[in-house]
Amino acid sequence: MDKRFKLQFYAANDGELLRDAIGKFGISKRGLTSIKYRGGAILVNEEERTVRHVLKKGDVITILFPPEELSEGLIVEHKDLPILYEDESFLILDKPPFMNTIPSRENPTGSLANYIGGYFEKQGIHSTVHIVTRLDRDTSGVVCIAKHSHIHHLMGLQQKRGLLNKQYEAIVHGHVTEDDQAIIAPIGRKDTSIIEREVRPDGQYSHTDVTVLKRGHTKDMQPITQVRLKLHTGRTHQIRVHMAHIGHPLVGDELYGGSRELFDRQALHCVLLEIIHPLTSQKLQFTSDVLEPMRNLINN
Repeated sequence: MDKRFKLQFYAANDGELLRDAIGKFGISKRGLTSIKYRGGAILVNEEERTVRHVLKKGDVITILFPPEELSEGLIVEHKDLPILYEDESFLILDKPPFMNTIPSRENPTGSLANYIGGYFEKQGIHSTVHIVTRLDRDTSGVVCIAKHSHIHHLMGLQQKRGLLNKQYEAIVHGHVTEDDQAIIAPIGRKDTSIIEREVRPDGQYSHTDVTVLKRGHTKDMQPITQVRLKLHTGRTHQIRVHMAHIGHPLVGDELYGGSRELFDRQALHCVLLEIIHPLTSQKLQFTSDVLEPMRNLINN
């Protein structure tokens, strides 16, 4: 059985070049090069053709992408995954806190990618791990993984065009006074750190919408606020930097001025992800409830 990822569609017009028809499906020049030289194939009516082939309306075009393998450096581990949705293109997971999305030199095991590698191996899925939406180690909630480099490429285009809708909930220090506000402030790396970011004039354009859900107090009467956050851009630590910038760092976020007296991690959860399926154009929505320990911060 051919394990290669496959796209199939019909030629819409007489006289169109195969190259132009393929281009409408978002296959990049890099993708075409990979298909040509790394074991892929382009078929018209089940016969291999070059991209200069002239099509007839109704021709069946089949794109067979080269087989993928897990990255050599990825240590495969096995653990049950919290799957929210799965099809031939995606794996949508509900990531727990205290887990890296990808491994690092210091922590080569125990990441979401390690376990996805194990899942792919067990299921016979011939793919490397393509993380579309990445979360920090301490952040929980919805994560999107593409099962093929072409799907990853198409989702990257959606992100650039602002078609992905990612929303989070957080608990922050203090009472946020405005019920709704847009934080538009450029973010860049702090000169004195390789990890920390800050709002700075020469940073990248960054936009976060903030909506207050609930204001309350901790047991010792410290003011806190539960907020809903929508990202319009995807900068590293964007929510954490923007909330600290307006004087309301996330509870538990020591890097940006929060305190861990109340909570042992940054109180941040990805509650919603909306995407447009790149193959079917269907709008898909995935949700995840805020975890109870974080929810109890404000409820108590």
